[in-house]
Order: sequence, then C-alpha cells, then structure tokens
Amino acid sequence: MVDVGDKEKTQRVAIATGRVRMSPAALKKIRSNTVEKGDVIGAARIAGIMASKRTPDLIPLCHPISLSGVEVEVKPSKGAVEIRATVKTVDRTGVEMEALTAVSAAALTVYDMLKSTDRGMVIEAIGLEHKSGGRSGLWSRGKENNR
Repeated sequence: MVDVGDKEKTQRVAIATGRVRMSPAALKKIRSNTVEKGDVIGAARIAGIMASKRTPDLIPLCHPISLSGVEVEVKPSKGAVEIRATVKTVDRTGVEMEALTAVSAAALTVYDMLKSTDRGMVIEAIGLEHKSGGRSGLWSRGKENNR
C-alpha cells in the first residue's frame, strides 16, 4: 500500500460514468416501473452509494478514506441506462476508485434486476470523466491541458 501520510488533506472530487445497453422491452419495464424485483433506478442508486463506501474491501491496496459526499444518478436513455457517480472527500488520496466502483455496482444492479427480461444486456463504457484535487490537480476526459 502506498504511504500517503505525508500528503496534505485536500478537497478531492471524482466523476465516473458508464452505461447498461439493453432491449427496448427492458427499458420499457424500467420506465413503467413494472420490473418484478422493484424500482431499478432506486436500487441501482443505493447500490452505487453503498459500493463506493466499501471500495477498500473490494479493491486490493485501496486506502480506506472518509467520503464527504456520494451522488449516483441513474437515467434511462435511448437504448441504455446511463449512470454517473460523483464522489467527494477531504483527504490525502483521491476518490477515483470509489466513483468507478459506484458506477460498476449500479450497473451490475441494473443487470441483476432485469436479467429475466434481457440476458443480452451489455455493461459498457465505464470510465473516469473528471478528477480534481491532490498533487496531480485537475484532469478531465477530452481536455488537452490536463496537469
């Protein structure tokens, strides 16, 4: 495990996104809230938040850190459910892994709740979109002037 003891505590934010591609029938069930297992969007949001808090239990050598905020958005769109997680802390290390874990768990929850309707769903495009704070500063996907 990397020693972060000499690092300053700073405000840190990470945003990750991903999606679950699915059939029109599965999307219709989400939109009409007729999934047998219940509220897919609500369950996926809670799963993402809970998973972000358990990241050090899932990812080897990941530091346990105090999270000051976790927001998980789950929205049906054309042909998919889009997921976005924003995680914040004031600590000595970043929250990129917590944001990515939140998106992954939310996506897996969507899959689990709809697998009886569509086993061909695809979890895809999970990635970091933005991080700020710490020594490396600001990074955003698609920006050429990341420092």
